[in-house]
Amino acid sequence: MVKRALAIILILITGYWLANALAEIPFGADKMLVGKYYLENVKEQTGAVNAVTAVVVNYRGFDTLGEVTVLFIAATGVAALLWRKKRERTAKSEGSVVLQTGSRLLLPFIMLFGAYIFIHGHLTPGGGFPGGATIATAFLMLYLAFREYEIPHKVFEPLEGLAGMSYVIVGLIGLAIGGYFLFDWIWQTWQLGHDNIGRLFSAGFIPIIYTLIGLKVGTELTGIVDNMVKEPKEGGQ
Repeated sequence: MVKRALAIILILITGYWLANALAEIPFGADKMLVGKYYLENVKEQTGAVNAVTAVVVNYRGFDTLGEVTVLFIAATGVAALLWRKKRERTAKSEGSVVLQTGSRLLLPFIMLFGAYIFIHGHLTPGGGFPGGATIATAFLMLYLAFREYEIPHKVFEPLEGLAGMSYVIVGLIGLAIGGYFLFDWIWQTWQLGHDNIGRLFSAGFIPIIYTLIGLKVGTELTGIVDNMVKEPKEGGQ
């Protein structure tokens, strides 16, 4: 009985709080102030023609760095759970001739398309996360086609760390020059690309950030795939 009474009191308090909060909202008024600000100033302040990209990488770039960090923690967690035992591929046989031949032919095109997605993120829909995932898909295809395939860990692991560290360094340079983390010093201070809006070499540091994100996401997702397609050897420690 006491628990039910406490629950009812809590519901009433919450309802009263929500009613007061909703009463202060002027329904029917135009509240798209932030969105309008971005749309009206995005080209002048960032040089990007893709407003979504400008918001993700420039205006709220620190949040995007947090998302990259979450993916890094997930990849690290998978590796930490699986590293103790010697592991081998779960596949016991090679893929079909069609799969093997197709993977060899499509690999460079898939990787090129993934790179296109994140390099042109400030011009077209896309960016570092979908571009990196596309590149990881290319290596997943190789794992499906070849039982003995293994990614070059000596290349992937340093590249993953270098991409993440470079992202932070770009932000720290902005902090030193402009006074806050991820200040776009290329566009605002150096004013590079002001005459090339709508072209590849424009939008300040956005293409650089997206390239770093694409490389980091691609290597991390590929590393997760590498761990997930293996199982402990019988009797292995």
